[in-house]
Amino acid sequence: MEFSTEFKGREEEIADMFAATFTDSEGAEEGTLIGGLVRELLIGTPDADLHVFIARSDGAIVGAAIFSRLRYAGDARSVFILSPMAVATGRQGAGIGRDLLRHALGALRVAGVEIAVTYGDPAFYGQVGFRPMTEEIAPAPLPLSHPEGWIGQSLTGAELTPLRGPCTCVTALDKPALW
Repeated sequence: MEFSTEFKGREEEIADMFAATFTDSEGAEEGTLIGGLVRELLIGTPDADLHVFIARSDGAIVGAAIFSRLRYAGDARSVFILSPMAVATGRQGAGIGRDLLRHALGALRVAGVEIAVTYGDPAFYGQVGFRPMTEEIAPAPLPLSHPEGWIGQSLTGAELTPLRGPCTCVTALDKPALW
């Protein structure tokens, strides 16, 4: 398995992998929604607000994790949200997602990102250090339909202390249907 941040020129391949994976697990409507989100993130998000990590096997993309910036009006800390992440349907269950996330979180740490959050399955993401948190710790940019899935971690080794001020996300994620 090879991990890379080189995604330019492979945006459609990545978006197609997400669409197929989410279609397989959640249905065609979700596959279309997430495929569109990925296209918008990869094409329309400024480079400084985006970190993309891909897993390749024999040249094919078999997994990807996309992190984009969250801004807290009263807090200078660097915060990124993992959304979305996928491992190709035929490759799930082999540890690719866990290994990709460990690689990505290490790279984010080196890049100076202080806090990583996501909105997903606490059991899966707990394998790489994400823990449940309340909106008193980290306000979400939009109302959460499943608050139990709001999880995060400090990448500095320090305790995760409350983020101050209202939160905004990148344009691609600023859609209530995603939350």
